[in-house]
Amino acid sequence: MQHVREPTPQEEGFNAMSSTIELTKENFDQTVTDNEFVLIDFWAAWCGPCRQFAPVYEKAAEANPDLVFAKVDTEAQPELAAAFEIQSIPTLMIVRDQVAIFSQPGALPEPALVDIIEQARKLDMDEVRKSVAEQQAKNAAE
Repeated sequence: MQHVREPTPQEEGFNAMSSTIELTKENFDQTVTDNEFVLIDFWAAWCGPCRQFAPVYEKAAEANPDLVFAKVDTEAQPELAAAFEIQSIPTLMIVRDQVAIFSQPGALPEPALVDIIEQARKLDMDEVRKSVAEQQAKNAAE
């Protein structure tokens, strides 16, 4: 039986992220403010499931050039991971119109990621903002 070597993070595309951008605490706010639809992959180089998810995420980025696909290295950016209370990686977050509409830990299979992107595209953001405002008002009243 032949042993199959695990690819290094560099081979997986962590350093050569062609369709994704690296988010840092310096460019995070600007990226989310300037773009209507941002997918964020919270990951770390030592994380096996993160390495498995990387090519799936990259393929989705190539298939959806109108969306911003970003990655946050939780080792290099612990403040961002803490700000979003990331407890487990990989975690995928989707931000539309500066509202986090989806956040889920775990390496998603390609069909699930495609489905989540489609659902996020179909969301009526006016309804989402209305719901967020109602929740904030309710929390303020309590």
